[in-house]
Amino acid sequence: MQHGKKTVAYQIFYDALDIVDSRMKNDELSSLDIWKKALENITPAVEVKSRRVGGATFQVPMEIRPERKVAVSIKNLILFARKRSGKSMADKLAAEIQAAYNNEGGAFKRKEDTHRMAEANRAFAHFRF
Repeated sequence: MQHGKKTVAYQIFYDALDIVDSRMKNDELSSLDIWKKALENITPAVEVKSRRVGGATFQVPMEIRPERKVAVSIKNLILFARKRSGKSMADKLAAEIQAAYNNEGGAFKRKEDTHRMAEANRAFAHFRF
């Protein structure tokens, strides 16, 4: 949603779901099921936060609250949909939803990078507080 235009955002989302439905032609799954699976595929479980301890800054892996998981995943989906080339935002969002459903795309790559960073900094997990 940009500039508080909620109705425009809703229309873009519903148009994107219609596009996904027409492109996928998947009879056993509705576009809403595809959306849920795509969101599940790009939802991160952990993130890294900077903690300053004794003059050094460490990237400390932390679990994400369930509400924030959804917010972060939707934010990433929209971010990478905006970066895509395409005619309309609905087309770009539909393409990113399809990519996320197939474990591809920028949002999925962001989740994988986040998990990789958390795994690399696992040694600093004891700095959580």
